[in-house]
Formats: sequence, structure tokens, C-alpha cells
Amino acid sequence: MARTNTDLKGIVRAVDEYTVQPWGLYMARPTPGRAQFHYLESWLLPTLRLRTTVFHFNPGHVRDQDFYLDVGQFTPSDAVWHAEDHYLDLVLRTGTGVELADVDELLTAVRHRLLSPEAAEQAVHTAVSTMDGLARNDYDLDRWLAGHGITLTWRDIS
Repeated sequence: MARTNTDLKGIVRAVDEYTVQPWGLYMARPTPGRAQFHYLESWLLPTLRLRTTVFHFNPGHVRDQDFYLDVGQFTPSDAVWHAEDHYLDLVLRTGTGVELADVDELLTAVRHRLLSPEAAEQAVHTAVSTMDGLARNDYDLDRWLAGHGITLTWRDIS
């Protein structure tokens, strides 16, 4: 396995860890050159159409969030997983609330035909159902995911 991650701009980065579970793919990697954070961990959750990320922020850049959830299409395979961002994001503060972000990006993507209206509609449904599920579980990601048979693990990174 190459143990790399290629971002939307085609930049290939080394990955410290990949873990495959029946519900998704975990990835942990450093983020060289990023002022805001030095490390990230993500789970791709295809059945929920979500990427759940923990950013390990640098001093002075810490944000009031526990998890960042990207809405999209995540396609597993044996060798290469593909991720298609559908522009809507959710910012989760455990026990406090969830915020919908980047609606403007979704609308711009549809207007410029970067995303089909059908994919945008699915993204809105995914975001709304995720927000509803989190609200019904007191904004506790682990509790909501347990209802889907999903248990996420994270590294202890300081």
C-alpha cells in the first residue's frame, strides 16, 4: 500500500495510518505547511455520506469544535478509496450543538455545474438528517454513531 493521501489539488501526502473497518476508513497524517493545525485524523463513513475529522490545532489557531463533518460521496475499494466533497460541512461541539457551514459553496458549485442538482439535494438531506440525529443524541457523535453500529477510534495526540 502506498500509504498516501491525494487531495483535491493533486497534492500527495504521506499517511501515518490507515485502518479499514466494516463501516469505513480511518486515516491519520501530519499536515506540513499548515499554520492552523499540525495533524488531522479522518474517518470516511460511506453509508452515512460523511467524513468525520478531528483537527489538531496549533496554538493560537484553536477553534471551538470537536468534530468537523464533510458531506459527500465516499466510495470504498480494496486499493483506493475515492472521496467527492459535496461542499456542505457540519461543525460539532459535543453536548452543545451543531452548525451547518458552507451553504454558499454548495449553491455556487451547483450554479457552476461542479455538482449536479441531484447530488446537492442528497447533500442537503444528509446534512439535515445528520443534524437531526445529533440533536436527538444530545450532540454526542459517539452515541449517534453507535445507533448505526459504528465505533470510531482516535489517536492520543497532543
